[in-house]
Parts: sequence; C-alpha cells; structure tokens
Amino acid sequence: MFGTPKKQVIDHRTIKLIVGLIALTLAGLTNFFSGNTIPSISASYYEGGWSQSIFVGFLFAVAACLLSYNGWTRTEMILSKIAAVTALGVALFPCKCNVHVELIPYVHGLSAAIMFLILAYFCYRFFIRARDKGHMQAYSRAAIYAICGLLILTSIVALATDNFTGGSISAMIPRFTFYGEATGLTAFGVSWLTASHVLPFFNLAKDELFLPFADQVPNDGSK
Repeated sequence: MFGTPKKQVIDHRTIKLIVGLIALTLAGLTNFFSGNTIPSISASYYEGGWSQSIFVGFLFAVAACLLSYNGWTRTEMILSKIAAVTALGVALFPCKCNVHVELIPYVHGLSAAIMFLILAYFCYRFFIRARDKGHMQAYSRAAIYAICGLLILTSIVALATDNFTGGSISAMIPRFTFYGEATGLTAFGVSWLTASHVLPFFNLAKDELFLPFADQVPNDGSK
C-alpha cells in the first residue's frame, strides 16, 4: 500500500477523502477543545488554543484541497476556486459573536453562505453522475448526495432566517447556529466521503473501492 509512488500527485478521490474527514470532524473538535459552550462553530475563533487552531487550520486545509480540485467541468473548476476563497474568508474574517465585532461587516456570513451554496451544487453534480451510472450501488450514492444537498440548503435557509429575524430561533434554541453549521458541515463531509469511494458498501465491484495512497489509478471519476 505504501510502496514507491507511481504518481507525483494525489488524485481527486484522496482530495475528497481528506475534505470529507475534515468536514465531519470540525464541529466536534472545535466544540471539544473549547473552554466554553460555543454558540457557533465560528465562535471557536475567539476561544484561542486548540479550538481556534483547529477552526482556522481545518478551513485552510479545505481551501487548499478545493483549490487543487478541478471537478469534471469548467463550471466545477471555477466554483471550486471560489469555494476555496470563501473558506479562507470564513477563517480570516471572524464572525460577530456575543460581544465581538466583525473585522469587516458581512464578509464572514457571506463567505459561509457562498461556500455552502457551492457545496450544495457539488452534491447535485455528484447526484447526477451517480444516477447516470445506472446500477444499484450508484443509486444508493445518488440518494446520499440528494439528502446531503437538501440538508446543506436547509441549514442555509434556517440560519439565514434566524439572522434576518434578529435571532428569533436562537432565542428559543441557544445553540441553534452551532447545530445549523454542524448539520451543513456533516452533510458536506458525508457527501465528499461517499464520493471518494472509500466506503465499500456503495461500489459496484471490488476494483471500484478506493484505497487512499495505494498505487492504483481511479476509474473515469464519475461519482
């Protein structure tokens, strides 16, 4: 598995695996290492220590992976670069949390919204390609992508509604923003982890199973 590499760069499935794992663990790790009960994942920026480092570092890692990912169309290539920039915007321009003031108003929120919208679009593209493959395992993947895309969109709408109504939902559910962000990130992570083909239950044949860092050449790249 770890023999002399036959390729000079990692492939798109390894990128998806890394991004998926980061997205799945970001909420839990920032919350675990926070010294307080954070109202949102973004609020971990103000906690300092491990919580802040994980928040900023993971977003930079996601940005790097998205920057290196071109997808399979010109639109996907452009959108992945925009998503990379917005991930940096989320990391570098902290949110307005509690008593803290935004460095530049609206940059954090707009960056997060654009990034999640693009990630929802990628779920749609993954769904289309998986559906077109036409076998049961691909249909299972397509169902996962559809659910994940809907969850991301739902989290965007819910968080936007709370924001534009002056925190009416957060007033009833104190950590509503954290739960909304965690839902979107989890859906993002599950969709990209599934697209990496590392999960054995959603592949048609054994040779479609992806083994990260192994000396293998992935198939046509369809999801």
